[in-house]
Amino acid sequence: MAEWRNGGMAEWRNGGMADRKSAESDVQNKTGWRRREKGERLQLEFPSAGPPVRRSALPVLDTRAGRGSTFHQVPVKTVLNSPATTGMGFWSLNPYVGCEFGCSYCYARETHRWVSERTEGKVSGVRDQVSGDGNQVSGVRDQVSGDKDQSEENGPDTWHLTPDTLSPAEAFEHRIYVKTDAADVLRRTLDPVKLAGASLVIGTATDPYQPAERKFKLTRSILEALLGWRGLSLGLITKSPLVTRDLDVLQRLSERHEVSVNISLASLKAPLLRRLERRSPAPHARIRALKTLIDGGIHTGLLIAPILPGITDDRAGLATLMRAAKAVGAKYAVGQPLRLGPAIVPQFMPVLEQEFPELVERYHKHYGHGNYVSAEYQKALMHRLHQLQEEFGFPVAESRRRREQLEGRQPRWMKAEWQATLL
Repeated sequence: MAEWRNGGMAEWRNGGMADRKSAESDVQNKTGWRRREKGERLQLEFPSAGPPVRRSALPVLDTRAGRGSTFHQVPVKTVLNSPATTGMGFWSLNPYVGCEFGCSYCYARETHRWVSERTEGKVSGVRDQVSGDGNQVSGVRDQVSGDKDQSEENGPDTWHLTPDTLSPAEAFEHRIYVKTDAADVLRRTLDPVKLAGASLVIGTATDPYQPAERKFKLTRSILEALLGWRGLSLGLITKSPLVTRDLDVLQRLSERHEVSVNISLASLKAPLLRRLERRSPAPHARIRALKTLIDGGIHTGLLIAPILPGITDDRAGLATLMRAAKAVGAKYAVGQPLRLGPAIVPQFMPVLEQEFPELVERYHKHYGHGNYVSAEYQKALMHRLHQLQEEFGFPVAESRRRREQLEGRQPRWMKAEWQATLL
């Protein structure tokens, strides 16, 4: 255990791999993947995260033929997710469902499947044909009302027919649900008394500044709507430099609320990130965005998330991230390890097997069948982050507070005596 106490986690890369064939056999039994014979292309067969997602009968707001993406107007009755609903200690709000960044490790894929099943089921009686007749959706329960933006290519009343079904993973990245009336619904439903002092965090499931935001401006409209209140604790999580577009609104919000922006970045190594996040913004662009927000007076910090065991958890890599964040004035730096649930496994594990095959057996050992990595690893990682925070002069108390704001609860595995070593 000395290695864990000293923050050493080299075991993830070279430990316990002497019998590779035995390890692979064990992983095959757990995940259902198989290799083809020698000379054949690698074939991975993972259990599906759910049944294929059929073509959408929801109105299309826009299409991106080059990326194979469609953007659908989704009916909403409320946009706030309570702690009772999510199991977290904060309220959350997500303007979009699904995300074009396509991060292989994203835990929000399950929420997209749930919304797909619930929402698409409401319009299952709609005729399978293209029509400009917007009255076809009149039978959809809780259909939102109000003016609808017209797209240059497709109006909101155009019905999209995808030729083939999509896997849940593909649907998450290529079928984006847009809550067009999110700001209006927020104005009608937000009750600060119900928040009871808890934070409201925007972007917990999908990035609020993903490419779709350039056109739809939902996140900006939500921020503008929040100007109608005072005294809230607001958080925002994003990978995108597009957040700097809304610096003016964030400055006005900061005069009325406690506002913190978390720039999410797992590594400064662009080639490494591209293997894990196919379409996310470049790392140095995110650091520049962090600087722009800091220079503009916004309380902004670095969210090192997720930290992938054996891939982005090395001390040198984490130190490089914290050094870059400190150089541009970041107020804090926090980190969270990878969460690996059943909705992520079919998407992430094939990537892991193809890009980092030596780590597959270690992931099964430390994650088992749960969502969270082993307590042993967690403790070592938290110790390493704590040391680096002190080394680069990040206030430990502030970093702990921000981490607690983002986690919203104490993980089930955590022992009380470990608290002093955490961020």
